[in-house]
Amino acid sequence: MVDESLLKEIKAAQDGGASAATPDVIAKMLQFMKEISGENEDLKEELEDMEIAIQLVFTDADKKFWLTVKEGALDFGEGDVENPSFTLSSTLEVGAGIVMGEVDATSAYMAGDITVEGNLQDAMAFQEIIELSLEAYEDLIED
Repeated sequence: MVDESLLKEIKAAQDGGASAATPDVIAKMLQFMKEISGENEDLKEELEDMEIAIQLVFTDADKKFWLTVKEGALDFGEGDVENPSFTLSSTLEVGAGIVMGEVDATSAYMAGDITVEGNLQDAMAFQEIIELSLEAYEDLIED
């Protein structure tokens, strides 16, 4: 079960928008993805055969996070990941916008607002993880 206080904190962050986001908001969104990945059937199915390591770099906040998917389990942390499948670099606002569902990653990439170094297919899979997580979030807050 997703922690109720985490849902409330995410809701407050979303109400404030990506422009007001802090690295802590990113960490909360990643924590939610981790928690919901074990509960949501669509997300579990998406992660089932996936094996990726993602490095997130926020250029204006001197902050890095990593996210891994292996054997159907999603995990995350602060700092560097060994041998990332891809590295996504952006400002904190754009990165927060992506994980909060305010910014489409493909559009941001095409506009030059994010850079992706490495496997673009894995980057698209990450976008799918975000979208499924946000759908699950919407379902939870509607209840």
